[in-house]
Amino acid sequence: MSVTSNSNPDGFSQLKYTRKQIPDVKQLAQAIFAGDKPLLARAITLVESRRQEDHEKAQQLIEACLPKGKESIRIGITGVPGVGKSTFIERLGKLITGLGKKVAVLAVDPSSSVTKGSILGDKTRMYELSRDPDAFIRPSPTGDSLGGVARKTRESVVLCEAAGYEIILIETVGVGQSETAVHSMVDFFLLLKLAGAGDELQGIKRGIMEMADGVVINKADGDNLKRAQRARSEFERALQLYPPKSNGWVPRVTTCSALNNEGILELWELILEFVQQNKASGAFKNNREEQNTYWFLQTVDELLKSSFYQHPAVKAELEKLTKKVANNQISPFKAAELLLAGYKSN
Repeated sequence: MSVTSNSNPDGFSQLKYTRKQIPDVKQLAQAIFAGDKPLLARAITLVESRRQEDHEKAQQLIEACLPKGKESIRIGITGVPGVGKSTFIERLGKLITGLGKKVAVLAVDPSSSVTKGSILGDKTRMYELSRDPDAFIRPSPTGDSLGGVARKTRESVVLCEAAGYEIILIETVGVGQSETAVHSMVDFFLLLKLAGAGDELQGIKRGIMEMADGVVINKADGDNLKRAQRARSEFERALQLYPPKSNGWVPRVTTCSALNNEGILELWELILEFVQQNKASGAFKNNREEQNTYWFLQTVDELLKSSFYQHPAVKAELEKLTKKVANNQISPFKAAELLLAGYKSN
C-alpha cells in the first residue's frame, strides 16, 4: 500500500490514502489521536460497515480508542422536523468552539424506508460550523435503527472523544420513534420545541418528557415571542407533574432564538450547571457506568441475532418457513419454534 505523508495546519502528520485503500488499525488509531478529520471520518465509516471483513478491524479500533477518550460532555438533541435543530446546533457549536473547546456533531438523517437512501445534508445546513477547525460534523443515515440514531452512533462517540473532541452533540431525527436509544448514550438530553404550532404538549410522549433534562422553546423572536413565553410556562407546569429524577436534577425550560443567536449562552450555562451538579453527587459517573453496561448487553443481543441468521441451518429453513407463514400453512409461532429448534440442534 502506498502512503504519503503531508503536514496539516495543526502540525500533525496526516496520512493520505486513495478512496479504496484502508489503513491498518494502528495507523488509523494514531491518525485519530492526532486529530486527523478525514481519517476520523474513514474510521466511522469502518465501524458503520456491515461487511464481515470490517467487523474485526472495527472492534480492534474501538478497543484502541477507549482508553484515549478524554473527559467529555455528551448531549442528545431531539425535536420534530422543522423545529430548527440544524440552526440551533450550529449556533451552540460555534459558541462552544468560541470558548476554546472542540465539538463533534453526529447528525443523523432519516433513511427512506423504500429506497434506503438518505440526503445527508447537515454539512450544508451547518455551513459555518463545518468550516470551523475545532468542529467535526458527521452526518449518518438512520438505516433501520430505532430511536432516530444511526446503528453505530455509540462507537462513533468513542472515536470522536479519542480524537480530542470534548463536547459531543448527537442530533436525532425527531420524536416519532423510541428515544431510549438516544438517552442511553448521552449525559444531557435536550428536547427542542416550537411554539405556535398548535397544542404545545400534544403528541409528546410521557417517556420523552421524563427523559428530558432540559426543554428549549426555539424561534422565540418577532411575532412568535409571546407564544414562546406562553409555551415555556405550559412546559414548566407540565414538568412539575413528573416525579423527581433519581439524580436530583430538576429539568428546566428556556427559550431561544437560534436565528438571532439569543438564549444559546444561557442554555450552555444550564448544561454546565447540570454537569457540575451531577459530577459532585456521583450521578454523572454512575450514569456513564450504566450506559456502558447497556451498551454491552445491547451488543450481546446484536451478536446473537447476527449469529442466528448467519447459521447455515437457519438460512436453509428460513425461506421455506417464511413462505408457509405467508400462505397460512403454519402459524408464525410454530414456524419460529421450528427455526429455533433447528438452530439449537446444530
